[in-house]
Amino acid sequence: MFDPAGKTAFVTGAGSGIGLGIARRLARAGARVAMCDIRAEALEAARQEVSGISRNFSGDEALGIVVDVSDQSSVEAAADEAEARFGEVDLVVNNAGVAMHGVKIEDVALSDWDWALGVNVYGVIHGIRTFVPRLKARGSGHVVNTASIGGLQVNQTFLTGPYSTTKFAVVAISEALRSELEGTGVGVSVLCPMAVATDIHLSARSRPERLGGPHERPQDHFMGDLIKDGQSPDQVGDRLVAALRNGDFYVFTHPETRRWIEARHARIIEGFDQLDAYLEDRSNRKGAA
Repeated sequence: MFDPAGKTAFVTGAGSGIGLGIARRLARAGARVAMCDIRAEALEAARQEVSGISRNFSGDEALGIVVDVSDQSSVEAAADEAEARFGEVDLVVNNAGVAMHGVKIEDVALSDWDWALGVNVYGVIHGIRTFVPRLKARGSGHVVNTASIGGLQVNQTFLTGPYSTTKFAVVAISEALRSELEGTGVGVSVLCPMAVATDIHLSARSRPERLGGPHERPQDHFMGDLIKDGQSPDQVGDRLVAALRNGDFYVFTHPETRRWIEARHARIIEGFDQLDAYLEDRSNRKGAA
């Protein structure tokens, strides 16, 4: 179990959306928050908002740090800056993510694969590589990786294959990290939301130059209409704070997604049933020979 009160949190993708919702709720819970994002202007506006909350609940203003999570050196520099301001980081929230929807896998440009994997997967890897050795050395702390319900199933209707590929990886990384950190005093959670009212469908506007630069990705825009009436980022932040205090590993936000996961697992079990039938048939044929 992890109580954010009086702790220092490092949250990526905190300039808007789920990251900002998490930052707000952590500040209300009494945490000092180092907020990271690649968009300087959005980050400063978010920092000012969270600073006001932080002054009321923890007495410390929030810190804004411009970060490209797809770049290991950028994350390391941000970690050093956060610790120089607030002291040791206790909670790492690897939340930054980008959309990759509406295109068949065979049609996704390699540059888009590089970008999605760079942010959604390597962003988590860079956060882990930077902070886990520091947390282990102290024997305390917690890591949260933001995946998605798309990290546990693929929505065929919306062509989420490329996005789900990255989020399946985040779930696997989180499960492995939890096992590896058992007994160290460092906890792990993986956040798996569904529809949240954010601007993730516009995330291509922030693509770094070395990965192709900002651009419009109209294939993602349909997601804006689908998620505009979803949960608020603050609701996700509330859920995460409760999950941290409860010691939850899988952090789900939408109860209706349970049936999706049950259906996928049923298909997996069906595959084993088919294997059993095959092995029985082969055994019978050998016995009759």
